Amino acid sequence: MSDNPAGQRDSATMNDGTTASERRRMLDEARTIAIVGASNNPARASNFVATYLLSSSADYRVLLVNPREREILGQPVYPSLTDLPETPDIVDVFRKNDDLPPIAEEAVDIGASTFWVQLGLWSDEAAGIAESGGLGVVMNRCTKIEHARFAGGLHLAGFDTGVITSKRANRARG
Repeated sequence: MSDNPAGQRDSATMNDGTTASERRRMLDEARTIAIVGASNNPARASNFVATYLLSSSADYRVLLVNPREREILGQPVYPSLTDLPETPDIVDVFRKNDDLPPIAEEAVDIGASTFWVQLGLWSDEAAGIAESGGLGVVMNRCTKIEHARFAGGLHLAGFDTGVITSKRANRARG
């Protein structure tokens, strides 16, 4: 059930203990994703992920959460998870590590299915709260990267260009 022998999270290696098939199942079963810490700044990872998840390549209803914003990418923004109009399947968090435990509590309180924490973020306390509340937990992983990988848009060599060939393209010489 996990990538490590004991089936436990390992904060030393930042291995959350989920397998690729478990993450794929979480994404396949989800219909709604709430992005906590969504930003209006296009240079921020949360904005890039929201743009991707709102695109036609991902078929999710995306709910954006940020108490300081009213609209991002043409979508309404909610001040907190408890203010959302529906319960998200995945709570995808882009906040600093110290903010993760209370967000995990809020995710449990609203009945989310998965607590997903983005690349570079880790909190054993938040993971414990979410797991105790019955949520699946993914840490130090990007929803956009994982979705693209499972949908065939990301490969070991990079993004899928849609071209399958071993020959170089002919370029006009002039």
